[in-house]
Amino acid sequence: MKFVSTLTLLSAAALIVCAEDKPQTTDKKPAVETKNDKTEKVVKTEEEWRKMLTPEQYRVTRTAGTERPFGEAYEEFNKQGEGTYFCVCCGAELFTSKEKFHSGCGWPSFYDTSKAKCVLEKKDTSHGMVRIETVCKRCDAHLGHVFEGEGYATPTNRRFCINAAALKFVAANEKKPELKDLDKAKAEAAEARKKEEAAAK
Repeated sequence: MKFVSTLTLLSAAALIVCAEDKPQTTDKKPAVETKNDKTEKVVKTEEEWRKMLTPEQYRVTRTAGTERPFGEAYEEFNKQGEGTYFCVCCGAELFTSKEKFHSGCGWPSFYDTSKAKCVLEKKDTSHGMVRIETVCKRCDAHLGHVFEGEGYATPTNRRFCINAAALKFVAANEKKPELKDLDKAKAEAAEARKKEEAAAK
């Protein structure tokens, strides 16, 4: 009887150890998937995003909204020349004018992402459709969707249909925006909380 009890206890202990060694899994894909990409994930509260974005930028990037086609932002996009398109939320490089093409859909179109590869593609089953959503790898900002096999005469036959509100254009002769520093952002947020708590006393 003692032998059976001891064996049971040892088996239970082994199961606990195995469970602890098993890596944690989450449904959400990591923002950065490549080992060579040293970019840190940018995480902010909804209130922090609201403070740094316009209402339209917030609606599009943080709540997966869609801007109206052929709008003012789209017209401005069509007039932009050589340069690079960065994430309006965190400054990550997303596309360049080299991948830009006129699709006639009413939204900015690119046939591929830039070499920085900061655009993540994931399955989107919202609104009763099955599509591929595109988001910024660094801050999870909603950018738009990507479509394949539509017959466009481009090198990839893909169309990244992107909201202009999610993009920050920087002309070729202008300085690129600096990536938002995660540690600095956390420190600033912590300092702001301290001030709020001190004011409440």
